[in-house]
Amino acid sequence: MKKVLKNVSFVFLLLKMCIIFGQESSIQKRIVIDVGHGGKDSGAIGVNGIQEKDVVLNIANAILKLNNESDKPLEIYLTRYADTLISLSDRTRLAKALKADVFVSLHCNHSDNPNARGIEVYVADKQSRYLDESIWLAFQLQAAFNIELGFESRGVKFSNFQVLHETTSYCPSVLVELGFLSNEDEANYVLKLKNISTISFAILLKIANFFKL
Repeated sequence: MKKVLKNVSFVFLLLKMCIIFGQESSIQKRIVIDVGHGGKDSGAIGVNGIQEKDVVLNIANAILKLNNESDKPLEIYLTRYADTLISLSDRTRLAKALKADVFVSLHCNHSDNPNARGIEVYVADKQSRYLDESIWLAFQLQAAFNIELGFESRGVKFSNFQVLHETTSYCPSVLVELGFLSNEDEANYVLKLKNISTISFAILLKIANFFKL
């Protein structure tokens, strides 16, 4: 394996989280976490049999748990809370109805090349008033996974993903591909509960930092 994924100390991440959450925020921000796939749509299937829909739901639930345990939790909503299939339009309509301040879509990658690895973060490929903020958040997430967790960086990219196109007009939005389930190392990494918690910490930390709490 070319690059070893890090078993990051929770103490280090928790300390950073406490510093950010300890700062005052005059306005509570509303975050929508889009949990990819679900129900009959399994998404990518890992080399170890793990399914994308389960990985991203585990991460989303871990984000909620960590957020609820903080002294000053953010206002976070999921597009699905169980193994159900929600249409792409319903996901974006939910974000609009909630007047979300940021939209983060969680996914895992897959490739015919078993050596493909790393994190990709996407923003919409169209101009909007929130494009610059979306790009900033995308780079922050990319850096967190690369520097703090040891994932290879595959860059911030532009795409016409429907969930991005339909949300970028009214809030910053990004789509994160959390490693390749077709890669044995990365597929096995997300099988471990402690690694799911670490990934969730990194995402929540960057969202909190995005609002400069």
